[in-house]
Amino acid sequence: MKRNNIHRNVLSYNLWMNACAEVSGVDSVQSVFQVMLNDETVKVGWSTYCTLANIFRKNGLNTEAQACLVKAEAKLSPTGRLGYSFVMTCYAALNDSDGVMRMWEASKSVPGRILTAYYMAAMSCSIKVGDISQAECIFGKWEAGCRKHDVRVSNVLLGAYVRNRWIEKAERLHLHMLEKGACPNYKTWEILMEGYVQSRQMDKAVGCMKKGLSLLKSCHWRPPVELMEAIGKHFEEQGSADDAYRYIKVL
Repeated sequence: MKRNNIHRNVLSYNLWMNACAEVSGVDSVQSVFQVMLNDETVKVGWSTYCTLANIFRKNGLNTEAQACLVKAEAKLSPTGRLGYSFVMTCYAALNDSDGVMRMWEASKSVPGRILTAYYMAAMSCSIKVGDISQAECIFGKWEAGCRKHDVRVSNVLLGAYVRNRWIEKAERLHLHMLEKGACPNYKTWEILMEGYVQSRQMDKAVGCMKKGLSLLKSCHWRPPVELMEAIGKHFEEQGSADDAYRYIKVL
């Protein structure tokens, strides 16, 4: 870009810093950042400080990462919600639950309707820092104002329940969404399938697999290898040759 007299922008600086982090380490990143600070044609904003925070975190420099996120917060726009979601995600990566909730609460002051994607991000970040009850609260607020019940949102919570081996809670949430008219997608069935395999409810796991495979006309989903192996072993133990044959044929 320099050789061809192409002006750098915020994105190119961020990409440059990421590349330097991969190749040369943190010192070279800081050198590039200094060049950016001296470049009067660009304005350092929240995205650059998030980039730096992620680089520092990946190199074990969590204190420096936290300092960058404080600066990122100061650069957030009162009229745009995107930056809040990015900074919140960075705090989640640092396992900073206070930072996650501060960003979520601050984002509510931005004018306009909160999009489903932002609710999902807030739920995911809460779960990442171990606060599932907060994720449930956010889900409840989304549900109270949603125009339709979107399983992409409930899948976030469903996955957390299954990872914690709370299959009963997962079932209750799934049934609740069905009652509200939601349409399960392949991910819903994959999550439930995993939960049933964990709890050794293999017939239910097979049922979820079949429902997931029935959606193959609209996607190219296949169950994860470990779940496929568990189902295959189940057929073998049951001596169900016909089911095993159909299973192998489909997969």
